[in-house]
Amino acid sequence: MKVKILRQQAPDTEPYWETFSYDGPQDNTVAGILDYLNYNDDITDINGNKTSRIGWECSCLQGMCGGCAMVINDEPSLACETFLRDLESSELIIQPLKKFPVVHDLVVDRSVIHENLMKSDIFIGEFIPSGVKDNEHQYSLAKCLKCGLCLEVCPNYVNGKTFFGALFANDCYLVTARNNARRKEIKKAYNEHFGKDCSKSLSCMDICPMKIQTIASIAKMNKI
Repeated sequence: MKVKILRQQAPDTEPYWETFSYDGPQDNTVAGILDYLNYNDDITDINGNKTSRIGWECSCLQGMCGGCAMVINDEPSLACETFLRDLESSELIIQPLKKFPVVHDLVVDRSVIHENLMKSDIFIGEFIPSGVKDNEHQYSLAKCLKCGLCLEVCPNYVNGKTFFGALFANDCYLVTARNNARRKEIKKAYNEHFGKDCSKSLSCMDICPMKIQTIASIAKMNKI
């Protein structure tokens, strides 16, 4: 199988395509294929030309950290959860997430996600429950990986300067549910950075690896 990867050596350099050959097992994940390509000291492309190791990041390889988020055959996915056998293609095409600055190859800078949460003071603080009995939904929200896949597919998210995306909406509800005293200020941040600009395409729910029901968070926040 041909593995085509969009590479970029540094943030200020031009991206370029490089093609590799993979002849390993079909039940491997994309993360496993990247490991396979990086395994030898002398790495060569499909034409036998020497090249550098492919830059990508991960922590757990179990779908729990979100570090290996990338675009695989035009579908934003976690590399560790995308199996070669499930791809209906004879070619594997890998690109970095497009809505975040590239650091190196498939590594992108997603710090804007946490910066926006800090800027808006989206933190629980003291536990003052609202009395709403929806612990199952709150637990689901707490599993958000901050991987950025929901932002990658969102038609309203551009660069995170004004509209903060689905993960922000979910965190807003989680904070209000766990600290009722912060409801007023969180409601203001929600309206400014999510509520007034979300077109409710719900592509965020389709792509979420943790299957978080963002529509439930939106409904609850709109009720607030």
